[in-house]
Amino acid sequence: MRVLGVDPGSRITGYGVLEEHNREISFVEAGVIKPPEKMPFPQRIHRIFQGLVEVIDRYTPEAAAVEDLFYAKNARSSLKLGHARGAALIAAGQCDIPVFEYTPLEIKKSVVGYGRADKEQVRSMVSIMLRLTKQLPLDASDALAAAICHINSARLSALKQKTSSGR
Repeated sequence: MRVLGVDPGSRITGYGVLEEHNREISFVEAGVIKPPEKMPFPQRIHRIFQGLVEVIDRYTPEAAAVEDLFYAKNARSSLKLGHARGAALIAAGQCDIPVFEYTPLEIKKSVVGYGRADKEQVRSMVSIMLRLTKQLPLDASDALAAAICHINSARLSALKQKTSSGR
């Protein structure tokens, strides 16, 4: 199973692609989509959408794991983040990829074991889990963490289904 993880943001959107085969998770690619800051907001959102479609076309994931909204103190920031999430959801939908949404708490617990971990802790654990030698941007490692969370969740669902059907 190949999974695209997305950490949406209106300034920087992280993405990461992982492959799971025979219970082994391997790193495929990760990076960020960073539209120019001076670009008008609608064009930035469109650039995020286009960038994600390009990633999907290049790596053909079977699923997308997108970080769900968290409650920010600033309503304006939350709205902009929602637009970036929307661009990610539409990109996946246009490419007929099922989307799975996970809260930041679920993602952090899946990777670090602690739901309140900071971005540096997430990056460290992602690097250890995937045996990465180069340091990734924080947004890219957050996207990989979302993909790891989905792979773990899919494994657990398959195990539950196998257990319940075997009774």
